[in-house]
Amino acid sequence: MSKRVFRGIACGVCSAFVIAASLAPIAGQAAPTVPRTVETSGLELITPITQQAINRGLEYLALNQNEDGSLGSGSTYRRHVAVTALGGIAFLSAGNTPNRGKYGKQVERAVQYILACTDATGLISAPEHRQLSPMYGHGFATLFLAEVYGMTQRADIREKLKLAVNLIVNTQNKEGGWRYFPVRREADISITVCQIMALRAARNAGIFVPKNTVDLCTKYVKSCQNADGGFMYQKLTNTQSIWPRSSAGLVALYSAGIYEGKEIEMGLKFLMDHMPRGEVFRHEAFYFYGHYYAVQAMWHAGGAYWRQWYPAIRDELLGRQTHDGSWPDLTVNSEYGTAMACIVLQMPNNYLPIFQR
Repeated sequence: MSKRVFRGIACGVCSAFVIAASLAPIAGQAAPTVPRTVETSGLELITPITQQAINRGLEYLALNQNEDGSLGSGSTYRRHVAVTALGGIAFLSAGNTPNRGKYGKQVERAVQYILACTDATGLISAPEHRQLSPMYGHGFATLFLAEVYGMTQRADIREKLKLAVNLIVNTQNKEGGWRYFPVRREADISITVCQIMALRAARNAGIFVPKNTVDLCTKYVKSCQNADGGFMYQKLTNTQSIWPRSSAGLVALYSAGIYEGKEIEMGLKFLMDHMPRGEVFRHEAFYFYGHYYAVQAMWHAGGAYWRQWYPAIRDELLGRQTHDGSWPDLTVNSEYGTAMACIVLQMPNNYLPIFQR
């Protein structure tokens, strides 16, 4: 581990939860201004046009939230916990908290849906999705609960959050990663990053996470890095590096407390070779997934990495937004794409501890 040891993060970062909660806007008021923590070279990163796009995106999510608090349309990802959690994180990133802020009610309804989808084993999944790679949804949902718990310290959230965290810890395989289902078998980078981010967020909020779980995960992620700095899908499979998966691998290392070293440097160099190009009308597989992680990686890296990357993806996303305020995703659904875009665009707000350096 680096000097910023995973176990020592909680005190400083948990205070940010308190700050975020205390600064959350009263219903009908604008989100508060939080000091920026990265260099902007005199440029305002969230321009008025960008804020308008964010506002339209959040309103789209609010209007499309289901009565039970869930988000997600279509036959496969309807009322999915991952889409619901990401929508909740998008609202939190604007300064809303449960029942407080313009979208406080939407946050609370999302929380209630996630809690209702948590079974006795700790798995968070709607019943109809439990045979569809449930650990993806579990990771995002656990992350969302951890962020909210850090703000509220609510007993009902803590009970389910601890179960969810224990399930992650107890299903890590011998290599150090996780796979589609909550069993100790295979592992892949994509599922693994969801779980280590959830564990990081839970640890920040005061939930116990064993150090050896983090150390073993770090070892696994490093073993998946290719010579070009990108990441393969599974350990020793010789799969080529692609930028969305490589963004996830880099964020997995950051989430485990690795902020420097050759793996980080190689990963950042690989990502910079895949800078957003403003190709508005080209459909790209895993587009929102990749940029959700890439913007986090560049935020952690700071400096020239951040100054170049954020304006590029910001301007590209502004060009992709549709007339109804959404960002469609052809693989999942528009609620998912919109939530991801709003999270990416709001990264400079610096409200959520999981996204802070």
